[in-house]
Amino acid sequence: MSVAGLKKQFYKASQLVSEKVGGAEGTKLDDDFKEMEKKVDVTSKAVAEVLARTIEYLQPNPASRAKLTMLNTVSKIRGQVKNPGYPQSEGLLGECMIRHGKELGGESNFGDALLDAGESMKCLAEVKDSLDIEVKQNFIDPLQNLCDKDLKEIQHHLKKLEGRRLDFDYKKKRQGKIPDEELRQALEKFEESKEVAETSMHNLLETDVEQVSQLSALVDAQLEYHRQAVQILDELASKLKRRMREASSRPKREYKPKPRESFDLGESEQSNGGFPTPKISASSSFRSSDKPIRTPSRSMPPLDQPSCKALYDFEPENDGELGFHEGDIITLTNQIDENWYEGMLHGQSGFFPLSYVEVLVPLPQ
Repeated sequence: MSVAGLKKQFYKASQLVSEKVGGAEGTKLDDDFKEMEKKVDVTSKAVAEVLARTIEYLQPNPASRAKLTMLNTVSKIRGQVKNPGYPQSEGLLGECMIRHGKELGGESNFGDALLDAGESMKCLAEVKDSLDIEVKQNFIDPLQNLCDKDLKEIQHHLKKLEGRRLDFDYKKKRQGKIPDEELRQALEKFEESKEVAETSMHNLLETDVEQVSQLSALVDAQLEYHRQAVQILDELASKLKRRMREASSRPKREYKPKPRESFDLGESEQSNGGFPTPKISASSSFRSSDKPIRTPSRSMPPLDQPSCKALYDFEPENDGELGFHEGDIITLTNQIDENWYEGMLHGQSGFFPLSYVEVLVPLPQ
């Protein structure tokens, strides 16, 4: 940094201290400028939070949210990828239904109904993929560009304006001790920065119809998603009702129990106090090997750090999730939101739902 630059930094720091500590009056900006600056600040905060909440609305799962943020929408529009890169919950449900429907077979009414529902759920997943792509391309990306470009540029101009104001006020207080030309240049730079900052804020506030059009695109995408979802579910409901009518009209098959097997109650070793022990044939279903095996309870480690205990088994369905079994003690490392934690178990780190665990030692506030 040049000597002149160092001097200017010293002037600004000195003026700032005199205003903060000594109560010195600085050059006041007009009310219109302050009102414009206030509106820009509110706009900036609104855009940032709406962006975060929109991504959370599309994908409540934190691991999927991370993938959504990195999604290349251009590739999707050009047909270079078939899906956003993460499974939709509707698709996972559909695959589950189809798998069990096939296992039950075509003779099962429930199995056929599961196949119908599974195919519909997979269609819903595809529609949800399209919603995510449309919202990201036409709403999230434009707002993100507004944050990264226009609002960032305005903050740069305002910061530069404040620096030049401090430099001008410092020199104005020492008028007569510094050359008039130096004071005049400081004033010109201050007024130049004010005009640039004011113009950039004005342009942003006057073109907010662009943000309205982006919000309209979000609503259009939601409407199209719900229209297609209603159509898919209407068709599924009709299929299921038709299957119910067909099943009700079929004659019911009468249940005929098979003959019971007799026990051999012949004489045997009387090891139960004099009463004969019945001999059970090998075909009997009462076998000692059928008794459930109880797993030993896990010993609880010392609770000297934030941790929780698993109430149920949790099987991860997405990348980044942490699987565990009932009774596992998980070390808590972070709370993602009101529904998800991040933790470590057996050296593995990942996300898991709060509803599956009981918090033993909470995270520090």
